[in-house]
Amino acid sequence: MSTKTISQAQEIIQDSQDYTLFSWSKQKGTNPIAVKYAEGVYLYDYDGNRIIDFSSGLMNVNIGHGNQRVTQAVVKQMQEVAYVTPSCVTKARADLGKRLAEICPGDLNKSFFTLCGATSIENGIKLARLYTGRHKILTRYQSYHGATMGVISAGGDPRKLPVDAQQAPNFVHFDLPYLYRWEYGEENLLKEAVASLERVIAYEGPNNIAAILLEGESGTSGCLQYPKGYLKAVREITQKHGILLIIDEVMSGLGRTGKWFGFQNHDIVPDMIAMAKGLTCGYLPFGCLQVSDKIAAKYDDAVLPLGLTYSAHPVACAAALETLKIYEDEGLIENCLAMEQYMNQQVHQLKEKHPSIGDWRNTGLLGCIELVKNRKTKEPMAPFNARPDEMVVMNKVAAKIKESGMYTFVRWNYIFVAPPLSITKEQIDEGLAIISEAIKIADQHTI
Repeated sequence: MSTKTISQAQEIIQDSQDYTLFSWSKQKGTNPIAVKYAEGVYLYDYDGNRIIDFSSGLMNVNIGHGNQRVTQAVVKQMQEVAYVTPSCVTKARADLGKRLAEICPGDLNKSFFTLCGATSIENGIKLARLYTGRHKILTRYQSYHGATMGVISAGGDPRKLPVDAQQAPNFVHFDLPYLYRWEYGEENLLKEAVASLERVIAYEGPNNIAAILLEGESGTSGCLQYPKGYLKAVREITQKHGILLIIDEVMSGLGRTGKWFGFQNHDIVPDMIAMAKGLTCGYLPFGCLQVSDKIAAKYDDAVLPLGLTYSAHPVACAAALETLKIYEDEGLIENCLAMEQYMNQQVHQLKEKHPSIGDWRNTGLLGCIELVKNRKTKEPMAPFNARPDEMVVMNKVAAKIKESGMYTFVRWNYIFVAPPLSITKEQIDEGLAIISEAIKIADQHTI
């Protein structure tokens, strides 16, 4: 190990700290990994360390790192044309739109290409209001839809609280409990959740509500699974009142939950789908708002008032098109389903070993281990929106995971498990062994 290599890593980290800003962090005291390259489920730093990526970056690198098929598609497109305005078209745009129409169910046949998840959802909200002539958007408290002003107001994640004074208007939140912390049985949970939503709609006035915005499957809030039948009931309610249903598939879409989209696990078809992350798997920034023919038809003879300089960027379209081919050619959705079963088996074995594991929630490979101080009382190892002094134990767990050679998210009392869909049983064993060692720290604090 040469001094030169070490100093190069230190220089990269120092320059990044001196000249760039870090998301969701205090700017002093950051300790980033200086990644030199990545391949499959692994990151490699400048010191030659191999780090298993158990959260697929930001739950977006579904096809795994370093797939050169995407690189080749991007280079080929750039050699032809790197940019055209959105009023021009390219073969990449045409082919991608056609392929998404084939993948998406029902009459979800029209693509409006965006830059990321947040811009997909922002445009979905805008379009819902324009189409319906209504103004209110209903969303779940325990949800996250992005960080731009509109969608951070739409979400219920506590990251919105520092900017609450600047929040966008006309977002109404409702609560949706989850089974692990519900004392009255799953059947009653469904009844109460549906009745609660119906009350909110009545209070707010159904003729004022443009759309309900929900995640296909819950992500960073803790993979909080819907009561069985809930999304179907929501879909019936929206259709009854002429309310649109927008499903946020930014994290749960594109194979992550064992189907092309998370909502397909619930046997519904929404009016719009917002997607991003798994569409290009982070190889390039890109997003899409998929819209039903019914909504799109309104703008056949009227101006569609949506626009972005980089909408339908040809290079990003080429990357997305190749990414969709990779899912199919490499059987990644099928592998996701197979590895879901194996992951569930292995985590349930961990639960027998570790008294601090209270719950395991997983759909496909979008999973979360919830740690508790006591399995009977279900007191969390760290509470919702925990203060720094309440994160002492979980910070030690997170530090142990990182020093053991894993990159994944630890948030409050949650350890997220969402590796690339290309993962093998051996790599799952490798990752869970690291998590198991870290959870031993939490086990010492159970009561």
